[in-house]
Amino acid sequence: MVERTLFQQVNDYKNRANPYPLYTEMRKTPIVREPDGSYVVSSYRLVTSLLHDPRLSSDARNFPPGSRQAQLAATGKFPIPFIRLDPPDHDRLRRMVTRQFGPPHAAGLIDSMRQELADIVEGLLDRIRGHHQIDIVDDFAYPFPVTVICRLLGVPAEDEQFFHGWADALVESLDPEVGQEMSAHGRQRALAARSELNQYMSKLIAARQQQPGDDMLSRLATDDGPDGRLTSGDLVSTSGLLLIAGHETTVNLITNGMLTLLRHPQVLARLRHDPELVILLVEELLRFEPPVQFNSQRVATADIQIDGQTIPKGTQVYLMLAAANRDPEQFSDPEQFIPDRQNNEHLGFGSGIHYCFGAPLARLEVQCALNALVQRLINPRLVVDPPLYRPGAVLRGPRHLLVHIDGVTPRRR
Repeated sequence: MVERTLFQQVNDYKNRANPYPLYTEMRKTPIVREPDGSYVVSSYRLVTSLLHDPRLSSDARNFPPGSRQAQLAATGKFPIPFIRLDPPDHDRLRRMVTRQFGPPHAAGLIDSMRQELADIVEGLLDRIRGHHQIDIVDDFAYPFPVTVICRLLGVPAEDEQFFHGWADALVESLDPEVGQEMSAHGRQRALAARSELNQYMSKLIAARQQQPGDDMLSRLATDDGPDGRLTSGDLVSTSGLLLIAGHETTVNLITNGMLTLLRHPQVLARLRHDPELVILLVEELLRFEPPVQFNSQRVATADIQIDGQTIPKGTQVYLMLAAANRDPEQFSDPEQFIPDRQNNEHLGFGSGIHYCFGAPLARLEVQCALNALVQRLINPRLVVDPPLYRPGAVLRGPRHLLVHIDGVTPRRR
């Protein structure tokens, strides 16, 4: 029997609960060629370098013909989302969307949402009063960011239910292909999910173009900035991206965060008495238990010489963000969860031109969520550890996180 590579083991579901020992082994040889010809890069220095290297493309059209990425790009009716493009198209579309999302044009948008976020969180916790066992995912971590991004974009509340299935299929398509049968099935699921999501967004955008409201989607549909107006196709691709990316990673970050706190009760108690600690604590969570474990969407557009090796043009490259985040050459005591870690230059949101577009909102959501959970849950403790994890290796987090509680304190007025 052929021995599996470390990367293959990372993608094996049996290692989902704790891939970190595998990452430690990976860093001993931080750049490795896989049997299929792809390269896996795992040290902080090399991952960071490649995240800023313009020769490493995110454009699905640059992947080899026949690859899943190329097929998904070729079969789409709508343009590729800007996250899967390179400059200059990426930069232009990102600027156009940023005008409605954050600094400098909408500098106060995220901060102005604090009270609304708090109200949503408190309402979710009010619903579980009287319960003695809860699922952090289903009862809290999933509905919270879904509600937030749908409100922000202007998606009707009754339609939020549709996004769970679409998101699951699209997220699973990010994982490396394990076998042709599984790959074909996953590809079909992803294509169907993307088609349904795009059809839904097309109808919603058409309605907003005819009758704009006070929401981000309406502003995107009617804005005439320096780069012009987004086309209907780009609007569909961008809004679908924001809906999926706007909640999937945040669900995992909240859940991974609560799991980490329950495994470190002294830190949980400290946060309960010092809510301001949450700012640094969330940064440490992004390093210690990042929702995005590795980047699977990069391909070399030229030969890249790095660390004495050549990554050939046309080769897929996997950047192991979670391995880099525990690199002892960058972080002291990297295997320790240090809630007030200083100078924490983690890669939890990536780096370079594709740095997470929604990072400011995600940070605020998770800060709000963890503080509320810690303040209002009475004596929370894990039902089972490790919990049941979701299938994906790229976006890693518990599918369920069952917690015993002695109750929920009343909301502070």
